[in-house]
Amino acid sequence: MPRTSSATPIAVSPEREHKSHLGALFAPLDFLLTSGGDARLKIDPVQKLNGYGCRPFPRPEAFTFASSTATSISERAYARAGQAREELINASLSLGLVEAFDERVSQMRSELKKHFQLEDETEIVFSPSGTDSQLHALFIARALLGTQLVSVIAAADQTGSGTVHTASGCHFGDRTAQGVAVEKGSPISGLVADDASIGISLSDENGIPCSLDAIDAAIVDAVSKAIENGNKVLLQIMNSSKLGWSAPSRNCVKKICARWPNAVQIIVDACQMRLSPARIKHHLDCGHMVLATGSKFFTGPPFSGALVVPGEISRRLEDMSNIPLGLHAYTNRYDWPKRWRGIRDHLPTPPNFGQWLRWEAALEEIRAYRSVPASFRHSAFERFATAVTQIIASAPSLKPIPSPHTEPADEIDDGEMALAKIFPFTLRHDGEVLSFDDCTKIYRALNRDMSHLLPANAPDTEKPLAAQPCHIGQPVALRINGRPTAVLRISAGARIVSETWSSDENMADENIRREIEQVAIICRKIEFLLKHLHGLS
Repeated sequence: MPRTSSATPIAVSPEREHKSHLGALFAPLDFLLTSGGDARLKIDPVQKLNGYGCRPFPRPEAFTFASSTATSISERAYARAGQAREELINASLSLGLVEAFDERVSQMRSELKKHFQLEDETEIVFSPSGTDSQLHALFIARALLGTQLVSVIAAADQTGSGTVHTASGCHFGDRTAQGVAVEKGSPISGLVADDASIGISLSDENGIPCSLDAIDAAIVDAVSKAIENGNKVLLQIMNSSKLGWSAPSRNCVKKICARWPNAVQIIVDACQMRLSPARIKHHLDCGHMVLATGSKFFTGPPFSGALVVPGEISRRLEDMSNIPLGLHAYTNRYDWPKRWRGIRDHLPTPPNFGQWLRWEAALEEIRAYRSVPASFRHSAFERFATAVTQIIASAPSLKPIPSPHTEPADEIDDGEMALAKIFPFTLRHDGEVLSFDDCTKIYRALNRDMSHLLPANAPDTEKPLAAQPCHIGQPVALRINGRPTAVLRISAGARIVSETWSSDENMADENIRREIEQVAIICRKIEFLLKHLHGLS
């Protein structure tokens, strides 16, 4: 059972609570940026990196193409986080901390709606991560459809590792973002599902991608059987997986909605955020909830999650007040929009400053990206994709993994988001596919100074290569011909645009060329590390 406290809270005066929370804001900014999350944000004391290879302060010395996993905070976003803290402290002197914080979070909702061209009735629920947002979505789906609910997960093999737990209403770690100790895999009070979730994989047991028709058929079959057994269904579809794949097909989603309009709630896993505002609007217009983050494509610091709720559902939640007790360990009232008074009034009051500051940083990245002309965004990604594809294909030990299926364009203009931005590949050494463990060694060594591997008489040209930290997407488990291996990923995030744009065309051209050259250096360092594979620990 979850190790949660059952003690009655001690009443604290508003003045004392204000001083306690305000004092927390004076902690070092690096500390605040890693607070209010789970164990995945813990920093290694030696490398100063978290489990995703990121730091809570700028890391400009690293070549970074890791937006499919997570990215260290940029200098621009770090400065914004510091400024936002000062602004909140000043506002608290006149309004009080709670009111000032609540007002700022509400303003951030409005800013996100503006950036993504969302209607006013659309609402946003903030969270520490996309995994936490899945729990919020499950709570809402159960409130709408009832407790007899089955979760069907498309791309279960290429979504977040915590999904297997959240889909069934279980704890996905041993400590929540609210600092509550829990037991991983055990039921969350009031949220646990009645039936086990159903995962649909994009590849078979030998790593061979399934056809889109086969995936569609498997999803329809799972939904149909669940409904025949008297259940309602929460169907999580994949917009862009860890490898950049999407499923089921758009036509399949339309058929499911038409066939079971009152029995299926769809949630779109768009945590990678590699979709256009027009595509987000389409999903919301169809009544789908959308999982979003500021820490993947937009390269805000990990973790910053959100659940985007269409207006029709939002209106139904305005009078709701029955909140699962177990959800208190994962959220607070400021995460939820003010119009949902019943939900807010039953949730804890302590603010999550770490989550808020990470979203402040992510918003700064979104502002920078959206301020660049759309024509440049498209041309920058197009040029980057062409070059990276060629670099990976020409590397002796890297084997690219192309997307197994691409849907034809429809009436929605996806703009630059229609272009490939995740470039996965496997590694080979001595003619064999590298094992998962060895791929992980390469991934970690790539992000560190490995010049100690060089002999004393090594050429001077090799020393900068070995020492250069290179951060890419972490390994994704895969089987090839029955053998466990992993896929590594070079990923294009928003900074490919925001940090290369210039009104001077020659300067912009040179900036993009620099990014492409960094990818070439990353691939050369991988080849170097493979030569020294047995020396890696």
